[in-house]
Amino acid sequence: MSSDPWGRVDETGTVYVRTADGERVVGSWQAGSPEEALAYFERKYDGLVVEIDLLERRVKTTDLSAKDALTAVEHLRGQVDEAHAVGDLEALSRRLDQLTELIEARKEERKAARARQAEEARRAKEELVAEAEELARSDQWRAAGERLRALVDTWKGLPRLDRKSDDELWHRFSHARSAFSKRRKAHFASLDAQREEARRRKEKLVAEAEALSGSTDWGPTAARYRELMQEWKAAGRAQREHEDDLWQRFRGAQDVFFAARGEAFAERDAEQRENLARKEELVAEAEKLLPITDLKAARAAFRSVNERWDAIGHVPRDARARIEGRLHAVERAIQEAEEAEWRRTNPEVRARAEGLTGQLQDAVDKLRAQIDKAREAGNTAKAEKLEKELEGRQALLEQALKGLREFSG
Repeated sequence: MSSDPWGRVDETGTVYVRTADGERVVGSWQAGSPEEALAYFERKYDGLVVEIDLLERRVKTTDLSAKDALTAVEHLRGQVDEAHAVGDLEALSRRLDQLTELIEARKEERKAARARQAEEARRAKEELVAEAEELARSDQWRAAGERLRALVDTWKGLPRLDRKSDDELWHRFSHARSAFSKRRKAHFASLDAQREEARRRKEKLVAEAEALSGSTDWGPTAARYRELMQEWKAAGRAQREHEDDLWQRFRGAQDVFFAARGEAFAERDAEQRENLARKEELVAEAEKLLPITDLKAARAAFRSVNERWDAIGHVPRDARARIEGRLHAVERAIQEAEEAEWRRTNPEVRARAEGLTGQLQDAVDKLRAQIDKAREAGNTAKAEKLEKELEGRQALLEQALKGLREFSG
């Protein structure tokens, strides 16, 4: 008979394994020595060890599901329980128990991880829904549309929730996208209608601008072009394929008119500069009449200057006030000379001047007599008062005499 710590072979060749519950027959050996029998059944034990080692590594290093792992454990446990092998079978059973505990722990960890992932996915989808609902109210059509498309891609990358929750959130998400699409579609439909109306209005403006391009009524036509430009800006933009063409026609019509007006104004400016030079010669001729010594000759000469002045025509606007001011200065000098002549030769005015002078002279003589009388009486205060009154009357008398001399001069 042969034996080792975990099994033995009796004299009949029967092979036993030792367990906590006692010995158990695992086989019979008749082909060789008892040592060879034990070695054979120990190799079977080693095979079980290898299988358990492999399962442990799979559980620890791969994503083997808990269900498959527990199935494999139970399969190996059956093999260990019924094993025809010699070795520490209880140690193998303990390893399988520990592996089962590990699998169950991993199972709970994965369950908790899935719960966390589900909660994170729920929060993420709720945030996507909230953002989509906010974007649904946006008028930033391009940016909001691009962001909604990005949110769809993000949604597709998130784990699914339970069907009810996932469907409810997807319904809200989809509804927000649909609402945005309807608003955008309505906006662009309205915009298209506005652009079509703008096109019609601008075509009328272009037609009028082209009709005015040949006008030579410079002022009113230029004013109407300014009005047309304001109407153009107020009309809004037409469709892109029409806007540029309409603008080129509109602008081209204006360019034709303003180019023609520019040429006409250039000719007019040259003519007015020539007129200015001629009027400066006339002003110089008129200014030679000053000061007025012969009123009749000055009046005739100025009349000649004035007739030639009117025949010349307009001068540049920025020189008009200066050149006309010089001529008016000569005209005012002649008018003042005429007024002085009239005053000097008017009999009624002369008579009134002579009467006023006589009255003032009488008043002065009377005051002098009163002053002399007051001094003789020793009334100095009265004399001083009368002298002050005399000064005023004498000043008036001098002015009256000066005016009277003009009549005689």
